[in-house]
Amino acid sequence: MTAVKNISLKNLNTFGVDVKSKYFVEIYSEEELKQALNSEKYSNYQKFILGGGSNILFTKNFDGIVIKNSIPGIKIISEDDKNIIIESGAGVVWDELVQYCVDRNYGGIENLSLIPGSVGAAPIQNIGAYGQELTNTLFELNGILIETGEEKIFNNSECKFSYRNSIFKNELKDKFIITFVKLKLAKNPQVNLTYNPVKEEAEKRHIQNPTIKDIRKIVIDIRKNKLPDPNEIGNAGSFFKNPVITIKKYDALKKVYSDLTYFPVDENNVKVSAARLIEICEWKGKRIGNVGTYDKQPLVIVNFGGASGAEVYAVAMKIKDDVNRVFGITLKNEVNII
Repeated sequence: MTAVKNISLKNLNTFGVDVKSKYFVEIYSEEELKQALNSEKYSNYQKFILGGGSNILFTKNFDGIVIKNSIPGIKIISEDDKNIIIESGAGVVWDELVQYCVDRNYGGIENLSLIPGSVGAAPIQNIGAYGQELTNTLFELNGILIETGEEKIFNNSECKFSYRNSIFKNELKDKFIITFVKLKLAKNPQVNLTYNPVKEEAEKRHIQNPTIKDIRKIVIDIRKNKLPDPNEIGNAGSFFKNPVITIKKYDALKKVYSDLTYFPVDENNVKVSAARLIEICEWKGKRIGNVGTYDKQPLVIVNFGGASGAEVYAVAMKIKDDVNRVFGITLKNEVNII
């Protein structure tokens, strides 16, 4: 294992921010990962695990060692008449795993098509979209504790999944590295049409009995129409989470903003659209220098080219301040700030 010194991370993060890491190493196996973690040369340096770089905003150079997790491989672990368990290396591109499963009619993650990033990053965020979340299919995952090098397995409940959240964003943040992920998928899948735009698009296309391949195609088309391609314009998708507020607060806001919709959470709380709140604050399509919000989706902050991470972060904070001032709601970042 050989680490490179002072490497630019510009092409390794989807915001396209040009920062440098003091050291950088790419690993392709658990053995190489352990070598990187156990090396005396880097023992005193902070370590950061990088996947696809699609949910990160670097605001400054990283004075430590960045470990790019590129562990490959997709294989079948077990199966019966109804279900199949698929194992994927953490370095596999998430959408390539979705494509692999959909091609074989293994259902449960087709609504998560085209989400950028790696398989290893998916559980950290408990990625979700269009009526599905990773928690619905994750069977278990393997990984290594950074401090001790101990291998550990987490089942679904031990991951403590919630909305865009997990134990890996809290108690184990920067302490655990995911190496393999196992998903339990359906061999005779039922399509998920709980997200209205997907259902409406299927009806518009006159698809009476959609398959998971149909759903994947619809989701990809929706995402391409709604969200910018990070290969063309720097972004990390949704910058903020949809906030959860009390029903009482929602009812008060609804009297002023009649088109403010909600999603039920529990008997006392609802989730409202962060995009709509940002749009009401007149941030949709707004630009400050080389940073702004996407004209089709204000929840996405974009780097039009040449902006620093600090400049992107400053715009994000202005948006948060405006939403808090107008609605009394504090938006929470979905993007990891480094």
